[in-house]
Amino acid sequence: MQELISLDELNINSVSVVTRKYIEEDGIKYFVGDIHRRAYVNSEDGRKEINEELAEPYLSAVMTVWGDTPTVIINPELRWLYGKCSYNK
Repeated sequence: MQELISLDELNINSVSVVTRKYIEEDGIKYFVGDIHRRAYVNSEDGRKEINEELAEPYLSAVMTVWGDTPTVIINPELRWLYGKCSYNK
């Protein structure tokens, strides 16, 4: 089984990473299971998470758009509101 990864809604503040598993037979892709989506924000914590979880070349593509500096500042008192955002569709 193979995995298809796409970067959805990539902008300077966030990205949504979409993952789908598939099998290929006779040149046709047959998708298997649910679509998984994981959102990351361009904050200090979001950068740490995406570096740990996303492989190349996708990570480089995101970092090229995000640049060297986080654009989202999360108030430490509200950090609990911004847990990992992930769901299956």
